[in-house]
Amino acid sequence: MPNDENPALNPGSHGTSKVPWGSILRNVALALAVLAGLWLVFNVRLPSLDGIQHQIADAGFWGFGIFIILYALVAATPIPVTIMAVAGGLAFGLVFGTILSMIGVVAGCVGGYWVARGLGRDTVMKLLGNHAAAIESRLTNGGFYAVCILRLMPGFPYWPVNYGSGAMGIKSRTFIIATVISALPGQLSLVAVGAFIGNPGIVTGTAVGISWALVIVLTILTFRRWKSEQKDSATPEAEDGHEIEAQKTEIEQQPESESKPEEKPES
Repeated sequence: MPNDENPALNPGSHGTSKVPWGSILRNVALALAVLAGLWLVFNVRLPSLDGIQHQIADAGFWGFGIFIILYALVAATPIPVTIMAVAGGLAFGLVFGTILSMIGVVAGCVGGYWVARGLGRDTVMKLLGNHAAAIESRLTNGGFYAVCILRLMPGFPYWPVNYGSGAMGIKSRTFIIATVISALPGQLSLVAVGAFIGNPGIVTGTAVGISWALVIVLTILTFRRWKSEQKDSATPEAEDGHEIEAQKTEIEQQPESESKPEEKPES
């Protein structure tokens, strides 16, 4: 008996079609953010740099604390830390801007690390998206130098390193030490740019040049050390593979007389 049901009225016959709510919500949020930004540009008068610095100075330690908390939140999210580091140089100068930026970025990185430890590897790898392959290839069996090279890699954001290190099982002590050492040159270079914009001079200009040169040199040295460690770890595995293949070849080449027991003649 033929089936009289209309396929158009039976969506289950062709599979369920899901509405991409995630993509729709992201687009709506982006549109709202753009509209809000345009409204702020035309309707809000931003204070001058001197006014911001005076307000922060009047706030005292509260201003420092608010900046550190904001920086920690930014470092734990996909928002680029460049914005906060340059702002720190503009608002606090080279020395205090670097100190406060380092406290904020390390706090945010450690927070993201422990969140990833709680979520687990599978969940974090899905959240990393396009960064998952780079994180997995460099942090698998990695450690101090693997975290450093990712921190110093130009254009690579901080947040995948934080979550990836927690998900891939990097030790917390190794992660914190590597983060402090490798984040300092980058933070110094960005804070120096902000300090130079706020107060152009020989000192701040020299700090910009030296800090960026230091970032480049450390990136090259760390990358070479990481590559050498990768080669050293791959050599024992290759030797073990050759030994196994050699043992298989020897077994295959053994004569049948050695592999089979001799049959006793019948009496």
